[in-house]
Amino acid sequence: MNLATEGARGEGYPSGVSSEQTPTTTAPDATGPRPRRLTCAAALAALEGVALVAVGVWMAVLALTGEPDDRQQAVTGGVTLVALALLPLIAARGLFALRSWSRGPAVITQIIALPVAYNLLVSDGVAIPAGIALAVVAVSTLVLLVNPETTRALGIRGPGNAEDPGPGTGS
Repeated sequence: MNLATEGARGEGYPSGVSSEQTPTTTAPDATGPRPRRLTCAAALAALEGVALVAVGVWMAVLALTGEPDDRQQAVTGGVTLVALALLPLIAARGLFALRSWSRGPAVITQIIALPVAYNLLVSDGVAIPAGIALAVVAVSTLVLLVNPETTRALGIRGPGNAEDPGPGTGS
């Protein structure tokens, strides 16, 4: 039998691809306790989101009640920070719920936070403590998110750890 022209066992597609559906991946075990590292990562992501909301609301209120150089730009900045807060808040909720998709947005948030922390560190003396705090939170959260225990709890498989697809599905 020629697999290239007749498919596996005389059925399927000419390239030998099976018509069987791919096996479902096992969901993370939500019945067991959530690892402390994952809980800490979710709490830090939520803290960042709450801080972004607080700073955004503060900027908008100051823009509306104070004398900013450009009121429209100040309000836009405040609204933008509140909108950006959605990413870490949604990621934190997903991490608390053991959703594997939530690690990506959480990692992206931390990667974005690192240049912001650097800019705060090299600015005036008032922003330096905020830069230190943001850098510590971002690096800590990244370390917690890439930890093997966190990865296992979220049901994320790394390269080379994929399950065997079964007979008739290729190599």
